[in-house]
Amino acid sequence: MNSIPDSVPLCIDLDGTLTSVDTLHEALLSLARQAPAALLLLPLRRRHGITSVRNDVEARARLDTTHLPFNQPLLVWLRAERAKGRRLVLLSAGDSRIAAQIAGQLGLFDQIVDRARVIGQFGERGFDYAGSKPAGEAMWRAARRAIVVGSGTQAARVGRIAEVERVFGCAASGPRVWIKAMRLHQWVKNMLIFVPALLAHKILEPAIFLECVAAFLAFGLCASSVYLVNDLLDLGADRQHPRKHKRPFASGELSARSGLFGACVLLGGSALLAGWVGGRFAAVLGGYYALTWAYSLRLKRAALVDVMTLAGLYTIRIIAGAAATGIAPSFWLLAFSVFIFLSLGFVKRYTELDDSREAGKADSAGRGYQATDLPLLMTLGVTSGYCTVVVMALYINSTDSQALYRHNQPLWLVCPLLLYWISRIWLLTTRNQMLDDPVVFALRDRLSLVVLGLLGLIMLISI
Repeated sequence: MNSIPDSVPLCIDLDGTLTSVDTLHEALLSLARQAPAALLLLPLRRRHGITSVRNDVEARARLDTTHLPFNQPLLVWLRAERAKGRRLVLLSAGDSRIAAQIAGQLGLFDQIVDRARVIGQFGERGFDYAGSKPAGEAMWRAARRAIVVGSGTQAARVGRIAEVERVFGCAASGPRVWIKAMRLHQWVKNMLIFVPALLAHKILEPAIFLECVAAFLAFGLCASSVYLVNDLLDLGADRQHPRKHKRPFASGELSARSGLFGACVLLGGSALLAGWVGGRFAAVLGGYYALTWAYSLRLKRAALVDVMTLAGLYTIRIIAGAAATGIAPSFWLLAFSVFIFLSLGFVKRYTELDDSREAGKADSAGRGYQATDLPLLMTLGVTSGYCTVVVMALYINSTDSQALYRHNQPLWLVCPLLLYWISRIWLLTTRNQMLDDPVVFALRDRLSLVVLGLLGLIMLISI
């Protein structure tokens, strides 16, 4: 292919091409985090047009563009083209502050032009166009050559109306990506719903088991809807995290719009199931949903309050299982769950803070902790974990235990097993060998599964 004259500019779309995300949606999410009340005023601006809305949002939102998921192969090619003397023009929707910010950040572009004025400014066949969206068909028709960011099928479609110079792949959002975004592996936490029926020795009753299954699915759908929204609200922090930057929304594999739609669908399915299970369960699930929203928007940024909230969210699952089956949870079960999940919550925060320290940061992005808090977090976490063992010992010695277990002496073996497991979890945490979520780690860790199996065997022997 002949070299392109310097007089022919190469125009590159910002949204969906240079970056896989829509910067307006990103700014809206940023505004939702920083000043939620400002979103209520946007409908008043809508009558002045979408450009007015965009300008208002970009003026109010402080969007960090440093860690946006840019199309790296495209960037490499653009730098090479610029080195050859090719003129690069960044296309934006209107007078975009974000486009100017990104152009200054990358240092690649000679000019920023309103996308709607490109053809009028450069004329038919007076520019080359790099785009990705079907809406760019008119631009490709008017361009001299096309650079396509998309699939081979899309490139072939564009090839019927324009000469395709280059094709760059883009992130594809398939079922695997959605499963990852929904965090189906986290549904295992909802097994706590079965605990009240299991400990009451009623789990094998068909009606109770069916109610537990329906409640499990309702909680899973609700939790996944929360995960989607939480990831959208936490994009800035996730993109700076050594592992979380690979999440579907942070990496740009899924769009913010599809994430919000998916969250609504999941929440609707959860509500239908909750209504079938019963009013008390639906009320508990509603409380869980409200608390997760409070956690996502505010509480996760408050030191100590965030960990206590996490412990509460786990304990609510047990309460939900009790509400679904009509089996009242005991004081011992609730106390045990609060302490054990408080300890695991401190594990999660310790791991995140330690990762930030390793990355050379003084604090944890989006959290209320500093690197100097690590020793205190470990002390609080170990203490909470050992309180779990104390609660278990008191329960074994209580009349409640003796009423449920005919041979409760073997239950004393639970205490050393718990002491070992909690101590090992914290040992691995301080060695930086723990995942962000200790519950998921435990379900993948062979020794943890062995301990869990032994605990189950001890319970069976004691019945």
